[in-house]
Amino acid sequence: MSVMMKWVFGGLIILSVIIGFIRGDAAAVSNAAVSACGEAVTLCITLCGIICLWSGVMRVAQTSGLTKLTAKALSPVLRRLFHGISPKGEAMQFIVLNITANLLGLGNASTPFGLAAMRALEKEEKSGERATDNMILFVVLNTASLQLIPTTVAALRLQHGSAAPMEILPAVWAVSLINAALTVTAAKIMGAAARRRGAGL
Repeated sequence: MSVMMKWVFGGLIILSVIIGFIRGDAAAVSNAAVSACGEAVTLCITLCGIICLWSGVMRVAQTSGLTKLTAKALSPVLRRLFHGISPKGEAMQFIVLNITANLLGLGNASTPFGLAAMRALEKEEKSGERATDNMILFVVLNTASLQLIPTTVAALRLQHGSAAPMEILPAVWAVSLINAALTVTAAKIMGAAARRRGAGL
């Protein structure tokens, strides 16, 4: 995937330069490249502060045992979603951390927890080279990214001059809830269909 995206973005950059020269806008392309580099660094620094703050909060929550309480509160739902996973196990703790980070709109901060959760799921379920239903469901749920507070998006809106960066909350809640419901339902249906095909062989 990363190799493919490298070629996609590289191709877009080369194509932009070629079209700029063909249209006689070479100076505009050069100016845009220089100014965009500076804006990208400024944006990265802005997002870095927000992500560091909430990543620290997540670490404090993990160390203080708050994630265990959160896992207990979410256990009725998570137990139904992730069959066979120990509610007190390491995998469930990282799943809770990942979901909590996503709820706060911290997609980048949730990535390390997601990777740790996948390693813990592989160890707990002894999956080997095969992705289990719980692994697939977790990836789907992580990608759907149910959000309560879109922190990163709000930071981007604020960076670009929005007077009310959080006014998108109702739309974010509706879209993320529908997205999560549809993707989880699709994963469950397709997992059940795959098990039926396997049983029929």
